Amino acid sequence: MDNRWKTAKSIDEYIASFPEDIQIRLQKMRSVIRAAAPEATEKISYQMPTFYLNGNLVHFAAFKHHIGFYPTPSGVAQYMSELSSYKTSKGAIQFPNDQPIPLDLITRIVQYRVVENRQKHKQHLESD
Repeated sequence: MDNRWKTAKSIDEYIASFPEDIQIRLQKMRSVIRAAAPEATEKISYQMPTFYLNGNLVHFAAFKHHIGFYPTPSGVAQYMSELSSYKTSKGAIQFPNDQPIPLDLITRIVQYRVVENRQKHKQHLESD
């Protein structure tokens, strides 16, 4: 994979810069995230597709051997018991390209992040 994605101005441009098999996986991720967070807006942030709702909600990105999913440290920690078969770090999950993407799990993680961001936003408004 080359670095054309680094200059992408939209998620469509980002996805289009990858081979067809990876484009299909990225479109699945995008569709599931959009369905789980219909009020979120899409943008490119940190050179990755990002969904934004009262702050960054989740990011995702394609790599040579996996799709990276970035639901923040809290999103990873909340579902750690279900993520044991995937490589994880503090705020990231790797879904190998040779395995199905766990769409139901992604849906639940995104929904968790929506609630979390809304609560933080509400608390911020109440403290002002």
